[in-house]
Amino acid sequence: MTQTPQAPRRPLAGLRTGVVVSDRRDKTRTVAVEYLREHAKYGKYVKRATRFQVHDENNESRLGDRVEIVNCRPLSKTKSWRLVRIVARAPQNQ
Repeated sequence: MTQTPQAPRRPLAGLRTGVVVSDRRDKTRTVAVEYLREHAKYGKYVKRATRFQVHDENNESRLGDRVEIVNCRPLSKTKSWRLVRIVARAPQNQ
């Protein structure tokens, strides 16, 4: 019996990495994605952040976790991103 090799999966379009800044809602997380933008007048790079509402089906992520998110169909009025994986867990404060 011969096995056919699987084609390599193409990278997910719209994949971003950010930090969970809110985990209060059920199955929804707020993720902040930081990026650098050049200032129009002064030319210096300024750190900016965009906040995304992300669907987390199993409530796996917690506050402070670094996660990967990907664009998807609209799931609600503000939610059109879903959680792909948790890259790094936040340190636990005891």
